[in-house]
Amino acid sequence: MKRISVLAVCRMALAGAAVVAALAGCSGTQTAPESTFVLLDGSKRTTADLKGKVTLVNFWATSCVTCVAEMPKIISTYNKYNSQGYDTLAVAMSYDPPSYVVNFTETRKLPFKVAIDNTGTVAKAWGDVQLTPTTYLVNKRGEIVKKYVGEPDFAALHQLIEKLLAET
Repeated sequence: MKRISVLAVCRMALAGAAVVAALAGCSGTQTAPESTFVLLDGSKRTTADLKGKVTLVNFWATSCVTCVAEMPKIISTYNKYNSQGYDTLAVAMSYDPPSYVVNFTETRKLPFKVAIDNTGTVAKAWGDVQLTPTTYLVNKRGEIVKKYVGEPDFAALHQLIEKLLAET
């Protein structure tokens, strides 16, 4: 009986991995949706503000194990490319308690802007994001170049960032 349940779990995991792989492969360019991001300090940023920089928009939650695990790599990527015209915007999901987001941001010393999507309208606009982490790479023209569901392959992400930073 145990063998059957283990096999069933493995099959479900493989099926889930296939879905994640298929979603992660989504690429091509589409204009980033018009959105207003409310930052932790109360200021606002819009999709139009992303233009002119290569920007990683990361939908995450403090309760998401993968999100927490990938955050040091997102910080490292930001630190590596920020001086070259790269930015990061972390968008906390609507179900994430704001106090948890503030605490996480402060204790981990996140060097980039963090927004809280209290109403879920930003996640809805960006393709009805429900799975975390979901990350978008936006080029200097404000177009989504790549979507990742789950943790990106950071070596490949860095190559793509370098390519996009080189574009005029």
